[in-house]
Amino acid sequence: MGIGRRRPTAGATRTAGAARAAGAARTSGAARTSGAARASRAAGVAAVALAVTAGTIGTAGAVGAAPDGDGDARRPGVNRLEGVWQTNGYGILVEVHGTAFTTYDVTRVSCTPGFFSGAQVGAPGRDGTVRYGQSGKAYASSSLTPRGRDRAVYQEDGAASARDLTRLPGGLPAQCRQPAPQDALSAFDRFWATFEENYPFFAAKGIDWRAKGAQARAGITPQTSTDDLQKIIVDLLEPLGDAHTALGRKRPGGGYTGVFGGLRPGTAEPTDEVREQAARAVAAQLLAPERTFGQGRLGVGELPGGIGYLRVSAFDGYVEDGPYQDHAAELDKALDLLLAHPERLNGLVVDLRLNGGGSDRLGLRIASRLTDRPFLAYRKVARNDPADPTGFTRPQPSVVRPAVGTTRYTGPVALLTAGSTVSAGETFTQAMAERRPAPVRIGENTQGVFSDIMFKPVSADLVAVLPNEKFLTRSGSTFDGPGIPPNVRTPVFTPEELGQGRDSALTEARRLLSAGGTAAPGTADAAAAAAAGPR
Repeated sequence: MGIGRRRPTAGATRTAGAARAAGAARTSGAARTSGAARASRAAGVAAVALAVTAGTIGTAGAVGAAPDGDGDARRPGVNRLEGVWQTNGYGILVEVHGTAFTTYDVTRVSCTPGFFSGAQVGAPGRDGTVRYGQSGKAYASSSLTPRGRDRAVYQEDGAASARDLTRLPGGLPAQCRQPAPQDALSAFDRFWATFEENYPFFAAKGIDWRAKGAQARAGITPQTSTDDLQKIIVDLLEPLGDAHTALGRKRPGGGYTGVFGGLRPGTAEPTDEVREQAARAVAAQLLAPERTFGQGRLGVGELPGGIGYLRVSAFDGYVEDGPYQDHAAELDKALDLLLAHPERLNGLVVDLRLNGGGSDRLGLRIASRLTDRPFLAYRKVARNDPADPTGFTRPQPSVVRPAVGTTRYTGPVALLTAGSTVSAGETFTQAMAERRPAPVRIGENTQGVFSDIMFKPVSADLVAVLPNEKFLTRSGSTFDGPGIPPNVRTPVFTPEELGQGRDSALTEARRLLSAGGTAAPGTADAAAAAAAGPR
């Protein structure tokens, strides 16, 4: 669902929590901010942004690099990360000074203070790794590891991939040391350039960003107010139909309010009433009330015929505040109950239909309990050439490996999906398509947004949210835009269904699993071809 729904990584908060963020602004540091997004999508957006505080979103959060070849860098307690670093893609500079880090967002026309700052937690490790935490947090949520004298790798705890950094000769550019101009034209230019240099999907969506930008820019004058600029930006974002784009506006008391959140045309945000009715329709088929975990974001139940049921409404927000490890531990509690006796399960339903996103890594953690052999989940790339929309980082694979020292289930699985399956809910669905036996997907297409999101300041009052990555299948295709299609299409929480207390998707999952089959789901590449349709 909207910006706020995808990745704040748990713990750090990847982006999602729209609603939650809206009120409070817990941010994940990164990109998906917290995730169940129960409130309005606009609110979510802002919330998201605000919620982000530390590092998971396309920003580097904390960076630096200790030289591999330097003996001092190998000694415990030595931090050799002083300096300025540039991310490969993401448009971020990171300045490391002592135990503090500061980020800057850069485009060809601007350099402004970034959304995140933080401090070192503990002493550097023997390999030079330094752990960082968000400002105001006592725990670490990311790390920076040296890769030679002038290179480093940044890893957020809840993210499924890392980011490469290179030392920037000469330190912080002079432009970054000057206050950024705040007039409407300068703010618009920063916004436009941020999308021009990072957004990966203009061609796929048939948007001429340069022409649209030139037309909008011509209407900006010294008298253009913040309200006027907000409308101009929203008018540019809306045609993208992208649930990972959003705009937040600063509140007088602090934090941001979401004023816009994108959405794929033809989908709608579930209301609180729909969520309540959906819960009742599911409960009508369970043998007993579901056991909940993760502040209600996880539910475990049993269906007739020895079929297990796992509801995942978000991939973050499982604890009120804490590191990724605390969220993972809460997820494990739910999985331990679900898989206490895997030999007794005749099938498993994983319900992702109202999943607002969160941490990709938590999704991979579930997948690791559902396999006895390693498999490639997806490969991830990010735009890294401001002048070339076809330029991306080298593909970074994420591999699912069987969980060790705990129970696992390897039998038939059914995934329930819908347009309200967003972000990390979709990367999990994509990963599971490569499992063997592959799950059968039932319901509707997912939303079609996979990237981590970045929070980019536009002006003193506005912050923009956008994606810059692709999650690739083995053949290099993606599901961005149309989303991942189901193998079996059914209604999902429609007024007609809910009015009669029906849940056709869950009923069909039970039927297929009871029959012992899964409808020949095929591979992720086959699903991508189906999603793309005829060309």
